[in-house]
Amino acid sequence: MRIAGVQPGYNSKSQLKITISKENYLKTIAEAESEGEVVIAATLARWLKVSAPAVTMAIKRLKRDGLIVVAKEGQIGLAPEGREIAMHILNRHHLIERMLTEIFGMEWFMVHDEAEQLEHAVSAEFEQRLMERLGTEAACPHGNQRELDTPAARRERGFLPLNELPVNTAAQVVSVYERDRQLLEYLHALGIRPGSLLEITARNYDDTLTLRINQTAVPLGKAAAIKVWAKTIDAPALRK
Repeated sequence: MRIAGVQPGYNSKSQLKITISKENYLKTIAEAESEGEVVIAATLARWLKVSAPAVTMAIKRLKRDGLIVVAKEGQIGLAPEGREIAMHILNRHHLIERMLTEIFGMEWFMVHDEAEQLEHAVSAEFEQRLMERLGTEAACPHGNQRELDTPAARRERGFLPLNELPVNTAAQVVSVYERDRQLLEYLHALGIRPGSLLEITARNYDDTLTLRINQTAVPLGKAAAIKVWAKTIDAPALRK
């Protein structure tokens, strides 16, 4: 028997009741950190779309359970056990996204929301079967690695957000910010997804870019461009 809301696939060293709500907070802290954000209560309210009082209560519970640490100035970090739980849920999320696209053929821009629900429901046995079937090396449908990837780590590998690429640069999209369904649908409609080839043809006065994708001119605003990472390629590869 398992306690309702406790992940069957997570073997905590303690006897804490790890509810779905706690998992979501811990995962969100890890995700926000990976995007380079300073995590405070307001960060969690914005990411989780919950009220400030709800965040305050959640922080108290997580701190009481030794899953987070809170600095005097309010910055929130993960304690070792909290990080272990967060990474377990993130890895499970990654596997489910891959399952939905690679096995069931679901569109890439849909799978994040589905995985958000399923990551709390699958058993440890099913998770193990997914790892055996899919492996653990490939990126998710949004181009993101199984382990959290920071902007600094992407830059070290030579990737840049689209808005930082020079004009007349040919590039291939490598990853996309996956936590905004509207953004993903918008990019999909423009033909922008991991693996897409494009060229930056103009940087406009209003901070928009003009891209060429499949010989078509496509406008893209800065708010979207900063969430798409790409690597430069030789221009001839774009025309093959």
